[in-house]
Amino acid sequence: MSTVDTVRDAGVVVTGAGGGIGAALARRFAAEGARVVVNDLDAEKAAAVAAEIGARAVPGDASLIVAEAREALGGTVDIYCANAGVGSPGDALAGEEVWSSAWDVNVMAHVRAVRALLPDWLERGAGRFVSTVSAAGLLTMIGAAPYSVTKHGALAYAEWLSLTYRHRGLRVHAVCPQGVRTDMLTASGSAGELVLAATAIEPEEVADALFTAMAEDRFLVLPHPEVAGFSRARADDPDRWLATMNRVQRKWEATEG
Repeated sequence: MSTVDTVRDAGVVVTGAGGGIGAALARRFAAEGARVVVNDLDAEKAAAVAAEIGARAVPGDASLIVAEAREALGGTVDIYCANAGVGSPGDALAGEEVWSSAWDVNVMAHVRAVRALLPDWLERGAGRFVSTVSAAGLLTMIGAAPYSVTKHGALAYAEWLSLTYRHRGLRVHAVCPQGVRTDMLTASGSAGELVLAATAIEPEEVADALFTAMAEDRFLVLPHPEVAGFSRARADDPDRWLATMNRVQRKWEATEG
């Protein structure tokens, strides 16, 4: 079955879709004929994107909207895009509230969504879970311990879902871009400017990469293909990779000082 056939008339939920990658995903799914629910904490942004693409807006906490989204789609969610995320900068001394928020949004929201969706997907023998992880989940991000650690967690959860339920019809995609020209990149400040800005891409390019991965039935989605090489280097020689990243850290500290 082609990607077009998979998506046409599918019930799709995209969280964090008031802008950035989420809005690009929602627009692409709608353009391909899907019935889309646009979720965002910001109700006005969700409504604006939904009105633009002829979708339904279901604003609110991404962890809690599965039942309402399912109802809005007529009872069935075929594809769920867990895109909502929080940047969470901070070092080893970051406060409990920062860690708690990052863990809740970047990992537990995915767990809660799957808990609500999986029984139906397994019964039907079909479902698709898209996790917007970030290259930080494969590598790391300087200046952002909570973000890096929880994105590793999101990737680990997506991997576990795929290896556990693939033979029962669940398809999982982990989307791992580096810099994307969104509000989150802007909010990453000087660290993002140093590490991500030069190769930043548009959100629509992330959507393109996802649709290519869906067509190829591929788990890992790399809108920046060079991330594959970085990940291999990290696995092949961890000490060398850590030393290289430490040099980046020191360069960033020098610019901050």
